[in-house]
Amino acid sequence: MFQRSSRLCAALLAGLSITTLAGAAGPDSRADAVKIIADMRRIVTPQGVEQTRAVRIGGIDQWISVRGTDRRNPVLLFLHGGPGYVAMPTSWYFQRGWEEYFTVVQWDQRGAGKTYAANDPARVAPTMTRARMLADAEEMVAFLRKEFGKDRIFVLGHSWGSSLGIQIAQRHPDWLHAYIGIGQVTDAMESERRSWQYTMDAARKEGNQDAIRELASIAPYAAPGKPLVLKDLYLQRKWLARYGGAVYGRTGTDAESAAAKLAPEYTDADLKTMWDGTEFSSSRMLTDVLTQDFSVYTTFRCPIVIFNGRHDYNVSASATAEWFAKVKAPSKQLVWFEDSAHEIFNEEPGKTLVSLVRYARPFAEKAGDVAP
Repeated sequence: MFQRSSRLCAALLAGLSITTLAGAAGPDSRADAVKIIADMRRIVTPQGVEQTRAVRIGGIDQWISVRGTDRRNPVLLFLHGGPGYVAMPTSWYFQRGWEEYFTVVQWDQRGAGKTYAANDPARVAPTMTRARMLADAEEMVAFLRKEFGKDRIFVLGHSWGSSLGIQIAQRHPDWLHAYIGIGQVTDAMESERRSWQYTMDAARKEGNQDAIRELASIAPYAAPGKPLVLKDLYLQRKWLARYGGAVYGRTGTDAESAAAKLAPEYTDADLKTMWDGTEFSSSRMLTDVLTQDFSVYTTFRCPIVIFNGRHDYNVSASATAEWFAKVKAPSKQLVWFEDSAHEIFNEEPGKTLVSLVRYARPFAEKAGDVAP
C-alpha cells in the first residue's frame, strides 16, 4: 500500500511539474514581462490606491505614480536623484513592501522621465533652475497634503533630491512627519574631492594606468574657487562606478538601468526619451548643484532620519556623517547600510523597508496618521 501511494504521489508531482513548466514559459516581449510584473504588484485591497497620472505643478503637467494598500496610511513622497535620474521606472523592484505601510508617491520631476516626455523641452529649458525645482517640490507637497487630507507627510530625498528635501524640512517643518535623506548632499564640493581621492586610490591600488592617467588629467578636481566642468565630472564618475563607489560590489549601474525597461508605468515612448531627460536635466543643473554647500542647514524643527551607505562615494558618506553630528532636531537618527553605496534601496531593499518602518513610520503612528 505504501509503495502504491508513493508511486501515485510521485506521478501526481511529476504531472504537476510538467503542467507548471508548460504554464511558466518565459515572456515573449517587453509587454508580456511588464504585464506579469504589473499583475503581481497590483493593489487589490479595498482601501488601496494605484494610479499613474499627470498633475499640474509649476505651470506644466508633471507625472506621478501613487501606490499603497491603504490610503489612510501616511504619504511618503520620493524625490529622485540626478537631476533627471528618475526612480519611478525601478520602483517595481524595491518599493512593493513600502506600500503596505505608506502611500508612496514617485514623482518624475521637471525635465525628467515621463514629465520630460509630456512637455516641450524648449519651453521647459529656461525654467530649469534650483529655485523653480524647489518651488515645484513645495507645490507637490502641498498638493499631496490636500489630496489625501493629511496635515503632514514624509519626504524622502535621494541624492539631488536630498538637496530639495533638506530645504523643505528647513522651510516647512510643520508639513512633515519627518524628513528622510538617502545619499544626503551636504558640502557638495568637499564630497567631490573625497570622491576623486577614493577613485584615484582605488586605481593606484589596482595599478590601472588608464584610470590613473585620466583622473590625473582633471586634477586638482573640485578645487576651491575652480568651476566644476561637466566632462570632468563624467570622467570621474566613470571610474568611480568602476570601483564600486556608486553601487557597492558592482562596476556600474547597468543592472538598475536594465530594470527600468520593465517599468509598468513607462510606455515604449517614455523609455525612448528617458535618458534624453536625464541628459537634459543634468546638463543644465548638475554642475551648479555641485557647487552648493547644503551643510549650512544644521538646525531643524522636524525629525531628521538619514540612511547612509557605508561605501557611498558618489555622495560622500563620511561628509554626510560629519554634517549629521552637528544637526540639531527634535529627533534624529543615522542608519548605516553596511553593504551599500549610493543606491541603498536597490542594494539593500529589505533593510530599507525595515528601517523606514522602524525609524520613520512611528512619527506618523504617534500622530494617529495610520490605517486602523
